[in-house]
Order: sequence, then C-alpha cells, then structure tokens
Amino acid sequence: MAIDALFLRALLPEINAWAAGARVDKIRQPGRELIILNLRGAGNRKLLICAGQDGGRIHFTDAEFENPPSPPMFCMLLRKHLSGAKIVSVRQLGVERAVQIAFMGYSALGEPEEKRLILEIMGRSANLILVSADGHIIDCLRRVDIDAQQRRPVLPGLLYRTPPAPDKLPLIDLEPGDISAAIAFAPSDKPAEKWLVERYFGLSPLIAREACHIACGDVSATVGQTREIEDAARLDAALLGIVRRVRGGEFSPCVLLDESGAARDFSFAQITQYGAAYSVRWEESASVLLDKYFTARGKADAARARASSLLKTAKNARDRARRRAANQREELCAAARRDYSRECGELIIANLHNIKPGSEELIAEDYYNGGTRKIALDPLKSPQDNAARYFKEYSKGKTAEKYLTEQIAAGEREIEYLESVLAELELAETERELEEIRLEFCETGYIRARRAGDRAKPAQPRKYISGSGAEILVGRGNKQNDLLTFKMAFKTDVWLHSKGNHGAHVILRTGGNPPRKSDILEAASIAAYYSAGRGDTRVAVDWCLAKFVKKPQGAKPGMVIYSDYKTVIAAPAHQE
Repeated sequence: MAIDALFLRALLPEINAWAAGARVDKIRQPGRELIILNLRGAGNRKLLICAGQDGGRIHFTDAEFENPPSPPMFCMLLRKHLSGAKIVSVRQLGVERAVQIAFMGYSALGEPEEKRLILEIMGRSANLILVSADGHIIDCLRRVDIDAQQRRPVLPGLLYRTPPAPDKLPLIDLEPGDISAAIAFAPSDKPAEKWLVERYFGLSPLIAREACHIACGDVSATVGQTREIEDAARLDAALLGIVRRVRGGEFSPCVLLDESGAARDFSFAQITQYGAAYSVRWEESASVLLDKYFTARGKADAARARASSLLKTAKNARDRARRRAANQREELCAAARRDYSRECGELIIANLHNIKPGSEELIAEDYYNGGTRKIALDPLKSPQDNAARYFKEYSKGKTAEKYLTEQIAAGEREIEYLESVLAELELAETERELEEIRLEFCETGYIRARRAGDRAKPAQPRKYISGSGAEILVGRGNKQNDLLTFKMAFKTDVWLHSKGNHGAHVILRTGGNPPRKSDILEAASIAAYYSAGRGDTRVAVDWCLAKFVKKPQGAKPGMVIYSDYKTVIAAPAHQE
C-alpha cells in the first residue's frame, strides 16, 4: 500500500524524536527519486527520503546504496543549502500526505538561515521541494510547468503552496454519529468502503475495508446493507475507534505476509480482514517497518531488473527451440510418407512397357492397396529416370527420419534445459546466483563469454540445519546442482528434487546412517520451496540415495536421471 495520512501520524513522531537537533553530515542521491541524509545526533543514522511515484516514503534505514559516479544536480543543490544544517523539526503538513523537514543553517554571509525540505507523497504528483525561509521555491525534484494544466505549478522562484485539499471531510475530525447521519443520503448500491474513501480525506482503502470488516464482517458490504441502525452505528464506532487510536498515538505497526512469507501490505494498526489468508509480523516502529518492507521489495525489484536480460535471452532461445522442433516434426511427418515413393518407383518399373515417351502421368494397377494409382511423371525424363527419382525420395526420407528423430529428441532436451534456466532465474535471490547462470549460459554458447576477470566469485550452496542437526544443502543454479549432486554429495546422502517441476537439487547429509523421516520431510519442504512449485500449498518431492542419481552423456547442466526413489508430499517452506 502507499503511505496514507494516518500512517504518517504514526511515523513522523518517531522520526522527529531522534532527528530534531541532529546535524546533516552528508547528502547522497543514489537514485533519481532517492535522497539519503547522513545525520549526526545521538549517534549516526541515515534518513531515507523517496519521492517516487510508487513507493514514496521517509524513514531511517540501515540499507546500503551505491552512489552514482557523479552526484546529480539536485543532490549538489541540497549539499549547497543543507550540508551542516541542523534539523529543527519533522512534521506533517495538516492532514496532507506531505512532510516538512525544517533546517537551521547559515547563509553565505554566516547568518542563521532557515530552509525547509518538503516531501509530497502523492502518487504521480510526488515531489521533493526545497523552500527558502520566505516561502519561495529554491528548486524541486520534478518541475511542474505553468502550462501543464496543473492546478499548482511548482517551479523555482514561485511561492510554495500546499497541495490543494480534495473536496472531502478530514477523517481526523470525525465525531460520533457523523457516519450514521450521512449514510442515509449515500447511493444504496455503492460499496461502503468506496463511499468512505470518497467522503473522508486521509482514509486509505485498506483502512476503509477494515472498518467495514469490523462493523459488518464483510469488506464488500454496500451502503444499503449498512443502513440498518445497528449496522450504521457499528460502522460509525469502528471507524471512530481507529481515529481515536490515531489521536491517542496508539499504533501497532505490522506487515501482512502471504503463505510464502512475502510481504503484501502494511499498516499502522492490526488488520483482520484477510483472516487466515495472511499472517501478521509486528514491527517495533513504523520506520523499521518501512525500512524492512521497501528494502526487501527493492532487492526483489533489482533482482528482476538484473535478471531481465537473461530472462529475455532464455525465453528467446526456448521459443527458437520450440519453433525448430515444430518444423522438424512437420518434416518427420513428410519423411514418414517415404514408403509411398518406393511403391511409386516399383510400380513404374513394373509398367515400363505401358509408359509412352513424354507421358506426364501413369495410371497403374495398385497391387499394394488395391484399385489404381495415378503417379506423376516428368515428361522430360525416361521411365527409368522417373523411377530412380522416386527411389531417391524414399532413400532421403529414410535417412531424414533417423536424423530428425535424433534432432527432435535433442531439441526437447534443450527446451527442458532452458525451462529449468527460466525457473532458476525466477528463484535467484542474489547477484552471485545471477552471475552463475550468466556464466552457465556463456559456457553453453547462448551468450558471448565475458573476460575471466569479470567473473564473480562462485556462490556457495545454501545451507540449512534440520531439527535433528542434519545438514541440508541446496544448489543455486544448474551448474551448482551438478557440483552438489556429483562432487559434494556422498553416495549414502539423500538426494531430493521437486517432482515434475524445475528446481534446485537438495542434499540431506546422513553421515552414512539411515535418514530420519523428519529430516526427509524438512528437506522436502525446502526442495519444494526452491522449485517452480513454490506457489502451491502441496508439492510432490522425489527422494533417493545420491548413488542412484546419474547424468546422461552429453546432458545439459542440471539434467539428471534417477531410480530407486520414493515420493513424499511437502508444503513449501523457507528456513532462515
């Protein structure tokens, strides 16, 4: 979700409590919309300010960011005006999704001078604006021209004006009975949560749905369903209860997690509308919540961006292999008609005495299938040459069938391999893993090899410890799967792999002892998680001793065959 006005009420007092009085030590701009202020106060902390259209926010962060080779112009401007300045306060502008950071520094003449940095977290209109003491805009991250049909131009030299307030009632001013009185005049078929969002300023759809859930037990309840006196009173009380907690500073920052453990949403208060579909992770503060949530999302987005070129290469190669295999199957079907050519040649030989010079066809008795057969002839060739032409087509078809069968089988193995690479790219979590896949693609000839000095250090297999203390190793990519299965695993170790899904090879160390059932189930859950079946609730996982796993001659990386195996059903689980 985007940060709403109520969440800012929980967040900004935390930031202000530490940042007020802190001095700006360094200013960096690692991204186009991202500013990092290194602050010195009761210790050292980094204040992250993001004016992105998706993910605008402000919070303290422990994450590391790589700086560009040269600082952008806006970063240089901030350094000029704010370096060494002391933060006076961090506060919300009214009930807007806008944050004002007031600084006290010194002018070029050494006189005390106040400046303000205003972050507007408003989706497509998000901006970061530096304002002078007299209220004029020094500069901004996004300049909004007067001719852009905007209600409020944002340009250097203009007087800063707060964003125009929407035609709604401030939620923070909600009083008992307000909703009960107003709901009687609302359209009956309109969803109640949508009506609340349209009526009250500062209310996000998530909190509106939560109020409907608390009051009616149904987030999709319509206005008409809530018009009963008791229902309207419950809705009034539910939303008023949320507002009172905000006014009293009673916040419980939490993150909503799906079954795979991925963060899906966050809030300043407990959210119950999803029931058992999402679990809840409580955080110590709103700032810590944002740092963890957006850092994890940023890593995932960065990994997807880094993997995009490899994904494109793998998908293009797979699609080419599929088209090639389809063409070869068509040729194989044509080759399967080779017996017809042989029969035509033999019928021509049997009817040489009936063929006149210059004939374009032969109608002969078909003693293969009965009846008669019409055979096309080349009038410029002799009957013997026409027969030879059909025998040659038969010979070519026979040879083609042999090679096409081999090529189709090889193509299917290539498609399977490329599908496994695509699955590995989806599961890759670090730059090292992507570099391993990139190197594998170089060695298999799909992309041009890099210089040896550009290669990253190979990553180690993922390592986990079972409840009984057994070591579980998980391969990162096809090359490491081979290394893990055929070099690192002992013959008595247990080998596991998701059945029917591309995924990692998993090794359960047994030390030569019979494996515990509980360890196999733990390892199977990990194998299910690191496979293309991660999103399913139950995944079949095959397991056998490592000595029963073989690699066919000439097989692509990660491709194996195995025997003497058993299958267990496991729920994908990720261990820390």
